[in-house]
This record gives sequence, C-alpha cells and structure tokens, in this order.
Amino acid sequence: MQRIPKLIGNILRVGLLLTLSAGHAAAVEKVTCMLDWFPNPNHVPLYVAAHGGEFAREGLEVDLVVPADPNDPLKLVAAGQIDFAVSYQPSVIMAVAEALPVVSIGALVQHPLSTILYLKSSPIHKPADLKGRRIGYSVAPLYEVLFQAVAAAAGLQTSDYELFRVGFNLVPPLLSGQVDAVIGAFRNYEAIQIELEGKPVGIMPLEENGIPDFYELVIIANAQAVERNPRRVEKFIAALTRGIQTTLTSPQAALDIFLKQHPDLRDDLNRKAFAATLPFFRGSPTQTLARWETLQRFMQEHGLVTRTVPARRLVWQGAP
Repeated sequence: MQRIPKLIGNILRVGLLLTLSAGHAAAVEKVTCMLDWFPNPNHVPLYVAAHGGEFAREGLEVDLVVPADPNDPLKLVAAGQIDFAVSYQPSVIMAVAEALPVVSIGALVQHPLSTILYLKSSPIHKPADLKGRRIGYSVAPLYEVLFQAVAAAAGLQTSDYELFRVGFNLVPPLLSGQVDAVIGAFRNYEAIQIELEGKPVGIMPLEENGIPDFYELVIIANAQAVERNPRRVEKFIAALTRGIQTTLTSPQAALDIFLKQHPDLRDDLNRKAFAATLPFFRGSPTQTLARWETLQRFMQEHGLVTRTVPARRLVWQGAP
C-alpha cells in the first residue's frame, strides 16, 4: 500500500513536466522572413540565427522564404501577409513616401554593394572616363538617377553618355561589349563572377562618387504590427545581432551553416562572395537616423520621391 502514494507522486510529476513542456512549445512564436532574392552570402547571418539556434533561444521559429518576385517582400510586409523581410534602404524610403506602412528595424549590410563596374582592359579608370560611353543599368528609375548623380559629380552632362536598361543579368552585356560599364552590379558578386572568367574588373563605389552612404540591405516589418508587438521585433533583432556576431567572429562556421542549407552553392563564387561581404556586416544591425535623413533628402533632390517624412517613421528605434 505504501507504493501507491509514491506511484501517484510520480504520475503527478510526469504530468507537471508534460504541462510545462506543452507550455514551452506553445510559447514558440512562428514568424516568416522573406529574403530580397534567392539565398546568397548576403544572408548568412540570417541563416546562422535561424539554423544556429539564435531565433530559437528567443522563442521564435523563423521560416526564411524566397520571393517569387523581388517586389514581393515590400508589398507583402506592407499588406501584413509576412512578418519580416529583407529590403533595400532606397526602396523603403520610396515605399514610405507612397504611404506604405513599412519600417526598417535593423541593418543587415552596412554599405552599398552596388557599384559601377567596368573591365580593366577598357580605357575607363574614373567617372570622368565614362564620357561618350554606353552604360547598362538594372532597375529604373533608381539606377538611372544614381548614375546621373555620379556623372554630374564628375562634371558630365546627360548628353555625354547613353544609358541602356539591360535587366538584372548585367554580366553578358558587359562581357559582349554591348555596354562599356554597368551600374547596379554588386562588388561582392558580379565583380567576382567576371574575374573568375579571367576578366579583371574595376569598380567605382557609389558612396565614394557622389552618392550618400546607405544600407544595402535592411530588415523591414509592418509599422502597425511593430506597434502592436514590439517585443517580437526585439527578440528578432536580439537573435539577428548574435547571428551577425557569430558570422564576424567565426566566419567559416557561419558559412558552413549556410552551405548546409544550400549545398548547391558550395563553389568558388559563393565562397569568395562571402569573404567579400564579410566586412559589410560589421556594425549591423545598428542604423542611424542621420543616414536615413541624408539619403531621403538626396532622393527628394533627385526626383526619386516627391515628399519626405520624419526619419523616425522610417526607422524603428526600439520599444518606448
């Protein structure tokens, strides 16, 4: 008979453990983060946070998804259909100017990866050398305007060059001679891709040639959802911060986590691209109001937006 109370006690303890486990499982919040494009080394800190356990430590289960169209992340976040997304600082400014309810909650890549790219075998060495040249660009009107600003800073008029929209695949037009240079190519991707084909390239960083320094990649959320649930944003950013720190301090381990999810990317291009991207993670996810104000003012002066908004509407500054 003395065994019965002990048996009952064991049953109660098991029941309590099951209850606690169920409560812990219920506390895990599932959220979606959409990438800006196909998975690539720019996204390594996100994969470290997702598959290295950082989001789980914050009680989040984050599903990283790929957009069907590069315009989807902003639209779906604005519509409240996904929780977070990777986007671009200029795109966020244009979206908010059009009254879309999005806000940047943190930077992922601190400086522009986009450059003006040319072959070193050409006579081009500096922006002034682009006079009389054919220039390919990817996205209108953003890269048209950015190139015009670079050219103007070098003393060129719009009649001094020809701009051609060549789409997202910028490499073939440059290699075939269809254009003399391209703008919108990434220094950590297309530049490496071309050099792996045995063609040395030169780059003109935008932020060194008349364009304000800006965040190439930022994490965005729905502004109204952030107000309703700032704690979820805090947890997401805390996990991402550790993912970035791990990427910077243990780059090989971070890359291994990413490549385990994408074994098809185990090649020289992606390894070299990751090495080239690594310095651009340093300082993230910190972002400043001043940089947002400067870029927004530049975009208004160059006709990319017709109105400006207070920078605090562009950048989440933490829960009050």
